[in-house]
Amino acid sequence: MTRTPSDPNPIAQARHRELAIEHLLFGTIQHLARQNPDLLTALEGSLDHLWDKADDETRDDEAVRDVARRFLKSLQAER
Repeated sequence: MTRTPSDPNPIAQARHRELAIEHLLFGTIQHLARQNPDLLTALEGSLDHLWDKADDETRDDEAVRDVARRFLKSLQAER
């Protein structure tokens, strides 16, 4: 079943946004990294400053950094 953008399911909406943003961000960083080869290294060096904004028991700074590391690894593999 195809859902419309007005789907009231907030979990589906969040997933759709996440997938769209990830795709656009991946393409943007990939394009910029071709122009500036040091970009991925600089981003990787910034991961220590990345943290989870949750203020409850779900907070996991390292899990957020791991997602970013996997994202960067995918970008490096695309080179």
